[in-house]
Amino acid sequence: MKKNVATIRDVAAAAGVSTATVSKFVNGAQRFSPAVEATITEVIAKLGYRSNPLAASMITGRTKSIGLSVLDVSNPHFTSIVKGANRVAQAHGYTLLLVDTEENPGRERPLLEALSRRVDGMIVFSRMLEEEMDWMTELGKPLVFFGRLNRLEIPWVISDDHRGAYMLTRHLVSLGHKRIAYLSFPRSRRDEERLGGIRECLAAHGMELIVHESSAPTAAEGERVCSAIMLGGEHPDALICYNDLMALGFMKAAQALGFKLPEDMSVAGFDNIQYGLYTSPALTTVDLQSERMGAAAMEKLIATIDGKAPPTTTMIEPQLILRGSTIKRN
Repeated sequence: MKKNVATIRDVAAAAGVSTATVSKFVNGAQRFSPAVEATITEVIAKLGYRSNPLAASMITGRTKSIGLSVLDVSNPHFTSIVKGANRVAQAHGYTLLLVDTEENPGRERPLLEALSRRVDGMIVFSRMLEEEMDWMTELGKPLVFFGRLNRLEIPWVISDDHRGAYMLTRHLVSLGHKRIAYLSFPRSRRDEERLGGIRECLAAHGMELIVHESSAPTAAEGERVCSAIMLGGEHPDALICYNDLMALGFMKAAQALGFKLPEDMSVAGFDNIQYGLYTSPALTTVDLQSERMGAAAMEKLIATIDGKAPPTTTMIEPQLILRGSTIKRN
């Protein structure tokens, strides 16, 4: 026999109040006297009543959902960000809706516009230039952005890429490296921060930086560019890659070409993804605190939705993780 499901009318009748009172209490739209709230709570528990999320959103104007747009969910850096954001969302009773733009700038706007109609606010990664992002502020939803913004008044969260790059470069210089190169990804706004940190450190030691550009922040791209760097004349004695995925792809290809790492070249990256622990050699990296970034962005967005005024910017300190892929030069 099918079990009868308690309705809001059942709760109201048993508690001796109106259905409107039950609805407002359940959805947090209004507070009542302690006695009334205690009675409604007791009846809800006894009858096993479950509120209808769709009906609740019609009353409160909120969906209790938050959108998160990432550039490539297959990249463990973004996976960790999602994990941190989701943990905070769940703790506050929100559901996380994820959009993966797959490193395709042409997909960003239509996906975000569609997402904005289903959520109370959004956390956004984007490769768009800041001057092309005005439309985001016109979506009518609270926003938090990953990455530094100079013009738009959107709260943002970022790890200190400049400091992290400086620390990593200083480590390589202390190991005696003289020819240091950077495998960049110019499409990323964070690339400029990392370049700045590397160059500042090298300039302080009277050294020049060798820059190689890539077209994608992937392991396959790191693998692809390896031969041009290693076989194109005198190769660097240390290479900093834009991220760990590129570093891992580069290391695989370099070893396939017959080079010994780190004896022939030290290699390092950014993000501290878990796979870097299991390569041979294990990868030296800058931990950008990805999971913490996701949590901080979600806390900032929920505070904004609740009408609070969180800091407009959050800078997270990176950590240098030293492993076997960097070695002292004689």
